[in-house]
Amino acid sequence: MAGQHLPVPRLEGVSREQFMQHLYPQDVADIRKQFPLLKGDIKFPEFFKEEQFFSSVFRISSPGLQLWTHYDVMDNLLIQVTGKKRVVLFSPRDAQYLYLKGTKSEVLNIDNPDLAKYPLFSKARRYECSLEAGDVLFIPALWFHNVISEEFGVGVNIFWKHLPSECYDKTDTYGNKDPTAASRAAQILDRALKTLAELPEEYRDFYARRMVLHIQDKAYSKNSE
Repeated sequence: MAGQHLPVPRLEGVSREQFMQHLYPQDVADIRKQFPLLKGDIKFPEFFKEEQFFSSVFRISSPGLQLWTHYDVMDNLLIQVTGKKRVVLFSPRDAQYLYLKGTKSEVLNIDNPDLAKYPLFSKARRYECSLEAGDVLFIPALWFHNVISEEFGVGVNIFWKHLPSECYDKTDTYGNKDPTAASRAAQILDRALKTLAELPEEYRDFYARRMVLHIQDKAYSKNSE
């Protein structure tokens, strides 16, 4: 109502995700429910079964808005309704060149990167496309993507589960938390690294390299690109 103000939470020490959860607790985005007047305007492509549906995110972008290079854990479609976007993608196999911090890359300027600071970034192979009104882009799970709005525009992201539901974190409302098995493996690795730290540097280096080789042998895909 006019003249009334909603309470604003203190943001000190609060992450963006925590702030959004404060505003929309456990609220998975679904344009059909949250914007019912638009329900009939967008037809979801039939690439998945209804029970696989996770979320549909309504996006309004101003010119020049850039979404940093990141990956999602679910397949998704980016539907451009109006306006124009440029999308740059990188393969999951180039993760070692992207200087990851969590799910996103530390390299913010992908067109003119600081190669003195990020020398391996030049090895990452980029795939680029331009989306205009009516275009739809399929972004596979784990593929890194950087999105720049070149004009004011409206778009919709549709995410769906292509793995069994039990593989995903049940507290994930944004579709960007790693699968539970991956999270457990990362925790185990952290404990292993702390154990290696008990060794002198020469031994730590040797056994760390052996562990990397073991991971490559047991976990890397044998399929060629």
